[in-house]
Amino acid sequence: MNDTATQATATIPHSPAAARPAATPRALSNILCLEDFEEPARKLLPRPIFGFISGGVESNAARDGNRAAFDEFQFLPRVLVNTRARHQKTTLFGRTYDLPFGFPPMGGTSLAAYMGDTVLAKVAGELNTVMIQSGASLMTMEKVKEVGPTAWFQAYLPGEPEIITPLIERVKRTGFEVLVLTVDVQVSGNRENNVRSGYSSPLKPTARLAWDCMLRPRWTLGTFGRTLMTYGMPHLENLGYPRLPILANLERPGRSRDGLSWEHVELIRKLWKGKLVLKGVLSKQDVRIARESGVDGIMVSNHGGRQLDHTVSPLKVLPSVVSEAGNMAIMLDSGVRRGSDVLKALALGAHFVFVGRPFLYAASVGGEAGVHHGAKLLREEISRNMAMLGISTLAEMKPELLVSNRGLVEV
Repeated sequence: MNDTATQATATIPHSPAAARPAATPRALSNILCLEDFEEPARKLLPRPIFGFISGGVESNAARDGNRAAFDEFQFLPRVLVNTRARHQKTTLFGRTYDLPFGFPPMGGTSLAAYMGDTVLAKVAGELNTVMIQSGASLMTMEKVKEVGPTAWFQAYLPGEPEIITPLIERVKRTGFEVLVLTVDVQVSGNRENNVRSGYSSPLKPTARLAWDCMLRPRWTLGTFGRTLMTYGMPHLENLGYPRLPILANLERPGRSRDGLSWEHVELIRKLWKGKLVLKGVLSKQDVRIARESGVDGIMVSNHGGRQLDHTVSPLKVLPSVVSEAGNMAIMLDSGVRRGSDVLKALALGAHFVFVGRPFLYAASVGGEAGVHHGAKLLREEISRNMAMLGISTLAEMKPELLVSNRGLVEV
């Protein structure tokens, strides 16, 4: 791992409650790992909403490949090492966090869980870890930042300076320290899953959706109904143009992202004085250009398999990305489900990982308590694995503790 990304230089204050173990709610007592949240979420959410979250694109090859990539590596543990003082603190951009994992940007979070964006932001602050608010979220960035002191902001931007500039200014005024620009959404992915499940953008009221809502009164009343009563119709609040209800058509002139290019990254770099991260980078050639353009960090990601099918798994290209990164912070998402996955990614050079769908399911099923429970399970898996690997700090998670299907790992 890059030492510049793991040296502790500042710690974000966080709630004392984060250090106190909380009793597991009875409803969550049978949730033993992150993947256990999926089935209760399937039963709770209307089929279109669940299908939107769970699906990839086309044949789901990229989505499924993200999970399969982790199975290509096995551990080579060391023994007779005193690991009693082990901890999971890690540092990004001069801030020390208590965990090596956080919550990535996820659009439409508040359709899956009541006030889902603030749920994730609040829990991340209590755990002293990172939550990234999506530009496609349904709550204002100001509200999310108010409850989430550790939150970052992710932008979806077209190649239009007249949209880019005011949005960057708004993010600055809101007080975010890290801006994440997603760069792998030039056009919408071919999400056949959405069509089959009945989901559309804009979301269209249909007889099928109404029937699904009738069959799932807990979601209909507890999530969507409460949202309507408290906030009115959910709107896309943070895309850089006037707020749009989720029933509105996004495909309008000036909103296409296929014109976004490196010249716009350079413009954003001039406007934004905080830390700048590019999300959705896989090619080491693009990593080199990002480094030369003054970018501070890279999120190695294929959008959870939701954009271009058969895209390579981020884990597979992680070593090549690291080789070009220089002093940039390297983060990874897509397919992380276990503590063992987190440690494998760290061994291959990531400084931090993000876990998406499982925590959105957790928020759907159990709100803040569900997200806390999921984080507790993942934290405990990492701690156990560290002890059995013979390491006490995440900086000790080196390539030599892994064996790939082709033999010992060298990075």
